Amino acid sequence: MSTAMNFGSKSFKPKPPDKGSFPLDHFGECKAFKEKFMKCLQANSFENALCRQESKEYLECRMERDLMVKEPLEKLGFKQLTEDKSGAQPETA
Repeated sequence: MSTAMNFGSKSFKPKPPDKGSFPLDHFGECKAFKEKFMKCLQANSFENALCRQESKEYLECRMERDLMVKEPLEKLGFKQLTEDKSGAQPETA
């Protein structure tokens, strides 16, 4: 009896997960970012508003490695952080 699934197929191409799914980071690709974020939370009595930069960096890492769907940071609530970075004018002397 044959099966409908062929796990040995070379035509399988992985794709980023659908919106809402959040796969585990099995290879620890973003572990350093996660640890930095968790240390920030612990140092700030788990007040996540004080760790927005660390949270942004962690999510950017996950998106770069296809561990979550790529979204504009503005849609994830980081509009102010992206504006601050791009709106900064270097001082000229």
